[in-house]
Amino acid sequence: FELDGRDAEVSYPELGRISMEIAQGLIALGIEVGDRGAVLGLTSAHWTMADCGTLTAGAVVTPIYHTNSPEECAYVLGHSGARLLFCDADQVAKIAQIRDQCPDLEHIVVLHGDAEGAITLDELRGRSADVPAERVHERVAATQPGDLATLVYTSGTTGAPKGCMLTHQKFLATVDMYARRLHLNRTHAMYQFLPLAHVLARIAQMVTLGAGARIVYWTGDTTKIAAELQARAPTHFPAVPRIYEKIHAVITGRVADSGRARKAMFEWALRCGGATRRALREQHQPGLATDLQYRLADRLVLSKVRGAFGPKLQLALVGAAPIAKDLLEFFDACGVLVGEGYGLTETCAAATLNTPGEVRFGSVGTALPGTEVVIAPDGEIMIGGPHVFKGYYNNPEATAETLDADGWLHSGDLGTIDEDGFVFITGRKKDIIITSSGKNVTPVNIESELKSSRYITEAVVYGDNRNYLVSLLTLDRDEAVKLAERLEIATDPATIAAHPGVRAELESEIERVNQKFARIEQIKKFAVLEHDFTQDGGELTPTLKIKRAVVYDKYADVFDGLYDGA
Repeated sequence: FELDGRDAEVSYPELGRISMEIAQGLIALGIEVGDRGAVLGLTSAHWTMADCGTLTAGAVVTPIYHTNSPEECAYVLGHSGARLLFCDADQVAKIAQIRDQCPDLEHIVVLHGDAEGAITLDELRGRSADVPAERVHERVAATQPGDLATLVYTSGTTGAPKGCMLTHQKFLATVDMYARRLHLNRTHAMYQFLPLAHVLARIAQMVTLGAGARIVYWTGDTTKIAAELQARAPTHFPAVPRIYEKIHAVITGRVADSGRARKAMFEWALRCGGATRRALREQHQPGLATDLQYRLADRLVLSKVRGAFGPKLQLALVGAAPIAKDLLEFFDACGVLVGEGYGLTETCAAATLNTPGEVRFGSVGTALPGTEVVIAPDGEIMIGGPHVFKGYYNNPEATAETLDADGWLHSGDLGTIDEDGFVFITGRKKDIIITSSGKNVTPVNIESELKSSRYITEAVVYGDNRNYLVSLLTLDRDEAVKLAERLEIATDPATIAAHPGVRAELESEIERVNQKFARIEQIKKFAVLEHDFTQDGGELTPTLKIKRAVVYDKYADVFDGLYDGA
């Protein structure tokens, strides 16, 4: 990782020593077993140190997204009863705004640097001299599998966040599940840039540490990710769909702008790559002519796409939201297998996964070892296993709605399982649109396909009790500006959103998507926002999921306008 502009490393023995010192420092502050220790900051090695040290002290780690507003931070700190907060220096002022709303919060520790009203991580570690190591060893020895390890608050697409109670046993079971499927070892390196407040990133971290592999941390600057992948050369790259959508948009945009000949060559190379990858997966040896074509396609085109992920990538991973099947096939044709998985905070981010040798694009993979996945009579996906959470903290009503008497987790997702055990997500129960003709439509798959366009960052489909579907779109700023320049129009958002030439391009994209769906699922009209959805605007969760109810309410007039005259 990078520290103060210089490369830095922490070995496993050093991490153990640092974790011990943090644990001793926490005990010196009066932190007891079971106390909540919150962590608020960008993903970094210091976040990991705070995580490991807090667990070593027998306390309960409570992550908070660094993008949360002061009020959202106050809710998590207050509801969890956190006595301690680790945070980045630039977060201290945010907490100062709501400190009086957090009566249990006694200590703030700055992860790196310093800030007024807080102690530094080095100062905390310095207090380790006041506490014998034996006191930490006693706490570790007394820890039981069923003890709470972390309290992870859901990002809350509807209503207030709920605190998922995950025990040490749940974490260990999940790490074992992924270890048996991913087969990480000491030669591997996991690129870590997803927010560690998300349980998927925490599990990726633990799986990596459990295998003795390396964690490669980003610098905190999204503009440097591409360069870091080249310099750090990770073997595994977990990301959310938006990252792959953006990479795809940039590549296809450049190809589209490069002329007819280059575009034709690119499409030929993709066909060669796709055919060869399919043949190899089906254990068919490509013929000599096919193999020669593939080698040429790889040298001219495919290797350049693959190279964007660094020189040593073995497996890319995606989860947390749907991703279009076309995108997965695109990257696979280029030699980048993106393994889509599925899980919830309530299952430690584990349920199913696609991996090399066991992949079916469009599915979220097969059940991880030790996990049971079944489909209820109403189509809901139900998950069982040792990794399923204990329940929601101080919320027995919500727990009863999610966990049944037999321990099955009711996911709220709809899906199917094919004859080979691959799970397909078809939508969310609560998101189903019922048209005026009584037809049920799940919008998420339509939205995912729309977002595969180089121009579209977000799409929200609407049509409950209406006779056709419409969509609200937000545009990729970079691609929209390029389109505006080609059309020789002003590049301000208002002009772009309203211009007939831009709308014609979007209509073409929507028509492409409509061909993949039944008539009742096709988009008939659309509106374009002049701005993107944001967490500050209330439309997105910290994990960039759409708050559908908020969007429907906030832009009700826009949606209604799409039915004028209908």
